Amino acid sequence: QVQLVESGGGSVQAGGSLRLSCAASGSTYSIYYVYYMGWFRQAPGKEREAVAVVFTYGDGTYYADSVKGRFTISRDNANNMLYLQMNSLKPEDTAMYYCAAASSRVRNPLSVGEYNYWGQGTQVTVSS
Repeated sequence: QVQLVESGGGSVQAGGSLRLSCAASGSTYSIYYVYYMGWFRQAPGKEREAVAVVFTYGDGTYYADSVKGRFTISRDNANNMLYLQMNSLKPEDTAMYYCAAASSRVRNPLSVGEYNYWGQGTQVTVSS
């Protein structure tokens, strides 16, 4: 089992920045077999969607078109941490943001269904 705990959410004005953090914990075996980690978000009345994903054992990163050029995902494997730097925030970025991990190789890294571990979420609110 892998436990994920997010932090860093909050309220900012449009154009501002936030940095989300996700701490992963679990057995050495479980952590070793996490192949992808990512950030997803869900706004009220909408489906959960991928924001950014990173391959744990390489340089592959994937971003939703809506955040390209504004958000940056990064990881610290040594400390089992995942980050999301969010710049130039827009009101439409308002959502609950979730950290997720996939313990198997996936066909579509941006697919919600590929991830089997989820954090509780952290709220991001952007005001105009």
